[in-house]
Amino acid sequence: MSEVNTDPSPGLHQAVLRLNARAWGIAFGLLGGLSLFLATLILVLKGGENVGQHLSLLAIFFPGYRVTMGGAFVGFVYGFVLGYGIGRIIGGVYNRVLRG
Repeated sequence: MSEVNTDPSPGLHQAVLRLNARAWGIAFGLLGGLSLFLATLILVLKGGENVGQHLSLLAIFFPGYRVTMGGAFVGFVYGFVLGYGIGRIIGGVYNRVLRG
């Protein structure tokens, strides 16, 4: 019987382990954007005397963001951009560590 070599070549091994930084950016961006979008919509639909008192403090960092229906879309964009940046950084650092 002949033995089958199950050890992958080093190049294949690194290609499989390497992360796609753009894919991580998009995944984190969607997670961040949708989270802020849904949190804003839930607070708007819940209503009340002082809607989103704490969440509205994000307007300090995200100009144009408000706890309103329109603000939910603005928040999605900000959340996506911030999440995309974080995901790209994580993917890039991981790939550099893997190469090193």
